Amino acid sequence: MASKDAHTPKSRGLPRFLPGAPDTEQNPNPGNQEWRPGLTPPSSFLPTVCLPPGLEYLSQLDLIIIHQQVELLGMILGTETSNKYEIKNGLGQRIYFAVEESICFNRTFCSTLRSCTLRITDNSGREVITVNRPLRCNSCWCPCYLQELEIQVPPGTVVGYVAQKWDPFQPKFTIQNANKEDILKIVGPCATCGCFGDVDFEVKTMNEKLTIGKISKYWSGFVNDVFTNADNFGIHVPADLDVTVKAAMIGACFLF
Repeated sequence: MASKDAHTPKSRGLPRFLPGAPDTEQNPNPGNQEWRPGLTPPSSFLPTVCLPPGLEYLSQLDLIIIHQQVELLGMILGTETSNKYEIKNGLGQRIYFAVEESICFNRTFCSTLRSCTLRITDNSGREVITVNRPLRCNSCWCPCYLQELEIQVPPGTVVGYVAQKWDPFQPKFTIQNANKEDILKIVGPCATCGCFGDVDFEVKTMNEKLTIGKISKYWSGFVNDVFTNADNFGIHVPADLDVTVKAAMIGACFLF
């Protein structure tokens, strides 16, 4: 006899037991919603280790979307404003919200190299991840002072770093643990302008023999590229990847 769920619609490959996953028959357009804890996944899928508070949901995701909000005032005046981001699951439901803290002087004169702090909160307003980015250089002529950021989960507890590595041809970064030991490598293409197409950064093992995921910078369209500097990213990773590594990859998107 045919399975009862044989014709059940699927949502971009994500499991149906995800908390907050809507019934597609009742709500065919789940985008632009907030995820709220509600449904409990089967016991066989519950984490067997203690996860950092606020990151329990990340343990179930294999796709994380980061959408930068367009600041109308900055677009009109042509000035840099504090960035804001929505972090969503594969169904388009918001799971976190990120706000940049930086001073106007840095935004004006240091532009994308500015030092800043990104505070990532869940939908209840609780801060769950803090990303600290110091003022650094990204020039090939200063290989000893390249980009770096620090990941804290929960705020005040350092769990990892993302550090740029010098390379004359490709953008390369490493994800490090709390002891600054390299655990994964991120390798980008030679051209990262993203004109008329997505740009993929591959997440590899340190010997670069195995690719375990990717971070995609989505092309937002001609109009957005010309009139704004808003970025959108997609993080594709194994669902069982350590949540602190997933948090580091979220931070890596802000570094890009």
